Amino acid sequence: MQVSNKLCLCVFLALAASFSLTGCGKKKPADDAAAAAAGGQDAAATGETPGPSEPLTSPTGQEGQGNFAEGRTSGPMLPVYFEYDSSKIEGDQVSRIEHNGDFLKENKAKTIRIEGNCDERGTREYNLALGERRANAAKKYLINLGVEADRLATVSWGEEKPLVFGQDEQSWAQNRRADFVFAE
Repeated sequence: MQVSNKLCLCVFLALAASFSLTGCGKKKPADDAAAAAAGGQDAAATGETPGPSEPLTSPTGQEGQGNFAEGRTSGPMLPVYFEYDSSKIEGDQVSRIEHNGDFLKENKAKTIRIEGNCDERGTREYNLALGERRANAAKKYLINLGVEADRLATVSWGEEKPLVFGQDEQSWAQNRRADFVFAE
């Protein structure tokens, strides 16, 4: 009996030690007011789902919020982020796609694949269609900037290739994007 008690105690201590070493999950904002103070306007008050208001740290060294990668975009180009359920390029994302257009006009030998991505909300079919609309919107914008259409291919990944695996707005916002990848 005494050996069995010692064995149980050892197993218990080993489990307790392993749980204490795993740490805690990510902290969440204390409340909507704290989130609004950090990100500007209260999203609940506007009824809109915010996207990244500032670029993250990018391949060109731009500084922003968060510790996420800048999509799967080939540097020095930048991904373009979209609002929830939208394929419009607007706000601070205009300067990002214009940066990509300038790069492509200066590097005429480069061809790219524009990859449309979505967050996980919505059906698979809907997100594939939305990802296609996002990729095509980026392609059309680049063509209007003077980039030749035959240098631009598109693909929609929908929700199939998330960059960030999280169940929060910051994660979803990073997955709603168009990436610009050098074609091989």
